Amino acid sequence: MNRATFLNRKCSPCSSQTLALSNSVVTQYLSELAGWAKKDLTIEKEYVFKNFKNAISFVNQVAQLAEQEDHHPDIGIYYNKVILTLWTHTVKGLTENDFILAAKIDAIQ
Repeated sequence: MNRATFLNRKCSPCSSQTLALSNSVVTQYLSELAGWAKKDLTIEKEYVFKNFKNAISFVNQVAQLAEQEDHHPDIGIYYNKVILTLWTHTVKGLTENDFILAAKIDAIQ
């Protein structure tokens, strides 16, 4: 799957049948997204802004997108820096939803 494919998809609900992606698929998907890195069972990216106001504006846009997709990142805000962490809690790992949301978040900027 490539970045354009992620952008054209919508996050879908997970069930007890949903499996976490394999490491090889995660590596392949990460190659399509600039700046995202795998950290244990998550993917993470740091965004740097001119000031706090711009960082908060970005976070508000991410929150709105997360609500639309019904998939929510963990968000750390540090004055002009925002760190987003994505993973699918239901499967205790990564699913396609994480990469769909990551691509759409990157498209905000």
